Amino acid sequence: MGETVSARPLPTRSARQHTLRQSISCVGIGLHTGLRIRLALHPAAENSGILFRRVDLDGRTIPGRFDHVIDTRLSTVIGDPANPALRVATIEHLMAALSATGIDNVLIDVDGPELPVLDGSAADFVFLLDCAGLAEQAAPRAAIDVLRPVRVTDGDAFAELRPAREPGLALAMSIAFPAAAIGEQSFTARLDRRSFRDEIANCRTFTLRQEIEALHAAGLARGGSLDNAVVVDGAAILNPSGLRRPDEFVRHKMVDAVGDLYLAGATLNGVFTGHKSGHALNNRLLRTLFAEAGNWRFQTRTLRPQPLRAAA
Repeated sequence: MGETVSARPLPTRSARQHTLRQSISCVGIGLHTGLRIRLALHPAAENSGILFRRVDLDGRTIPGRFDHVIDTRLSTVIGDPANPALRVATIEHLMAALSATGIDNVLIDVDGPELPVLDGSAADFVFLLDCAGLAEQAAPRAAIDVLRPVRVTDGDAFAELRPAREPGLALAMSIAFPAAAIGEQSFTARLDRRSFRDEIANCRTFTLRQEIEALHAAGLARGGSLDNAVVVDGAAILNPSGLRRPDEFVRHKMVDAVGDLYLAGATLNGVFTGHKSGHALNNRLLRTLFAEAGNWRFQTRTLRPQPLRAAA
């Protein structure tokens, strides 16, 4: 990691944009490629948004937005459809941490085709952001109001956004798996820094033991291990340390949804409901939301005048 060795508490959200106070980096293994990857997060100018830069590909960049998502098999992948090499996979956990901590602008350097998975949750990314600290910027913070319900389906799975009665994003997620260790689970939360950190940030990605061989045959999950994923075999959890929470599975699905929804380009004011929803439905939901102008409204918060300060 970077030079900072102790985490600073993050400030409460304000009407202004935020970036990082300083750069910070880490090294880890890519979940699907198995490659050793270096990730560095840098402060960025106001109104620049979330930008990924492939430093191993002459510094070419990809905006962290829904309309740059090119693949959703087992992770969210952004890239250039015309240039298959220009891609960054497994961005959802970092995006979730950026969303929950209120970071609007950041430059993300990565020297490989995906982000390091770290422990398989968003907790280590939150720690990195804590260590870097936040810096308030002059520009007002933007938000996207959901004005009317939008819904996408795939069989009995669905994802939807509805207008909210109050600012912010509320989420409800439910899942159903035949594996007895998972079964049916549901969880609801209102997204803010404390609830994200305390209730879902440390919930890890998971897979079924019988699917691992197929994943390897497809060139995926080469960096997966019991150190960065929960592995389920029927009624058994194969990780020696067990689960972090009895309903860790549905909480992790909510982490994924928070990250995928932050690809809207700003915070959402709305109510998200997902049932068996994954990266593909989450991305289709954003594309459906923005397909019609009447579905949404872009708004910028009004800033209060800042009092003049006497010179030191």
